[in-house]
Amino acid sequence: MEYGAAKHQEIRLLNRKSLDITGVKSVESFDSEEFLLITECGYLAVRGHNLMMKNMSREQGLVAIEGNVNSLVYLDGGAPGKSKSLLGKLFK
Repeated sequence: MEYGAAKHQEIRLLNRKSLDITGVKSVESFDSEEFLLITECGYLAVRGHNLMMKNMSREQGLVAIEGNVNSLVYLDGGAPGKSKSLLGKLFK
């Protein structure tokens, strides 16, 4: 991941039920309680209940998620080298 390169990402959350995220490079993993995404701005974990992917466009870098969203967390904080340790903690 290139830090320092121009980044563009938008996150739109409506009533904690409908989430649209742009700038998504790939979906690492997902289930009904967590989505782990690689975005232009770093690793992003979306946590909640009854989460499901409503739409995904690789060409546009868009992911739409529905369900009960509890949190959105960037796991690497935008600093190189930290993502592995934080991801390791996430999957313990």
